Amino acid sequence: MFWTKVFIPTLKETPKEAESLSHQLLLRAGFVRMLMDGAYTYLPLGLRVLEKIQAIIRQEMNACGASELLLPALHPLELWQKTGRDKDLGEVMLRLKDRRGRNLVLGPTHEEIITDLIKNNISSYRQLPLILYQIQTKFRDEIRPRFGLIRACEFIMKDAYSFDKDEAGLDRNYSLIFEAYKKIFLRCGLKTLITEADSGIMGGKVSHEFMAPAALGEDVVCVCPECLQASAAGESDLCPKCNSKADKVNTIEVGHIFKLGLKYSQALGANFSDIKGNLSPLVMGCYGIGVSRLISAVIEQNNDKDGIIFPKEIAPFEVIVLPLDVTNNEIMKEALDMYNQLNAKGFSILIDDRDERAGVKFKDADLIGVPLSIVIGKKNIEEKKVELRVRKTKETFILSKGEALKSVADLV
Repeated sequence: MFWTKVFIPTLKETPKEAESLSHQLLLRAGFVRMLMDGAYTYLPLGLRVLEKIQAIIRQEMNACGASELLLPALHPLELWQKTGRDKDLGEVMLRLKDRRGRNLVLGPTHEEIITDLIKNNISSYRQLPLILYQIQTKFRDEIRPRFGLIRACEFIMKDAYSFDKDEAGLDRNYSLIFEAYKKIFLRCGLKTLITEADSGIMGGKVSHEFMAPAALGEDVVCVCPECLQASAAGESDLCPKCNSKADKVNTIEVGHIFKLGLKYSQALGANFSDIKGNLSPLVMGCYGIGVSRLISAVIEQNNDKDGIIFPKEIAPFEVIVLPLDVTNNEIMKEALDMYNQLNAKGFSILIDDRDERAGVKFKDADLIGVPLSIVIGKKNIEEKKVELRVRKTKETFILSKGEALKSVADLV
C-alpha cells in the first residue's frame, strides 16, 4: 500500500491526555483517535494490527475444535436478572429502554446470552462436548477509563464457552484452551505470567489469569525467583510454593479463563438428557481475551525511544520501502520494483511515497514499528545497492537488489 493512500496521521508531540506509554505511541503513530473518554476509533494501521491479532486467535481457537459465532450486543435485562448479575455489575452495566418499554442492556459479557442459546438448541449428551467463541464489542460504564485501550468503556473481547456433560469433560476443554492461550500470547510477542485467580462475579471454583508484565499495570503479581511460581499478590511477599521471598511485578490482565460449573445452566434451566435419559444441567467453562487491550500490552513490552517495535505476526506491515526522493525517477522506479516484487512474494508492504525529507521518513518508519525498512536513495542507485534496516536491532545491511530480496524473509 502507498502511504499517501493510507490515513496515517502521525504526531510529533506527545498528546497531553495520554497517561501511559502505549497510549502515547498509539496516538503519535496514528493507530487510534479518541472520540470521547473511553471510546476509540481504530485508524487503518490500528485496524490492521487488530485484525492480525484476531486472526491468530481464530487460528488457535479453531485448532481446539471451537466454532465461531456472533451474539447480539443488545440484551434483555431479564436474562441478567435470572442469574442476579444485574445487581453484581450495578452501575457498570449500561442500561436503556426501547420505544416499546423493554428493559435492555449493552452486553458487558455474554454468559447469560450463550447459555440461553444453548438451552434452546442442545438437548442430548450426543451433542456434547461443544466449544463456541466470538470476537465481539463489549460495553462497560467504567467510572474512570484509563490508559487508552487498556481500560475503555467500549472494547473488543474474545469470549469462548465450553459445554460438557461432566466435570471430566470440562477439565479436558479447560486444559485445551489453557494451552491455546499460551500459544496466542507467544505469537503476539507478549510475555505473560499465569496465576490462579479469584473467579469473582463470573462464578465457578477455578480460574486462571494471564498477566502481561508492564510498568503501568494496576494488577500486582508475586513472582518467585527460585521456583518461578506466580500468584495474586496478597499480604505476604513469600512464595506459597517454596516460601522464598517473591518479587512484585506490575501487570495487565490480558486473558482470564474460568471453570463455571453449573452456575449459569442451573439458573437459566440449560439441561441435557444423559445416557440414561435423565435431565442434567450443562457443565460450563468460559474463556476471555481482551483483544483490543492486547495491542497496548504488546506495545508496553515492545518499544524504544523511537517508537513501537512490533513483532512480525501482528505488525501493520512487514516491510516499509523508503524512497528518499520521490521526485527522482530512478529512485522511484527502483522503489516501485522492490515494492512489486515483495508483494508478489506475499509480504505485506508499505511504500512511503510522500514528498518528505529523509529524516521525517526514517522517524515515522521507526515510530509505527514496521519490522524492516528498505531504503533507496541516490547513493544506493549509483552503487546499485539497497539498504535494509532492522527495526528491533537497528542493524543495517547494504546489499545488491537480488540479495536484498532473498534476505527479507530472514530479516523480518
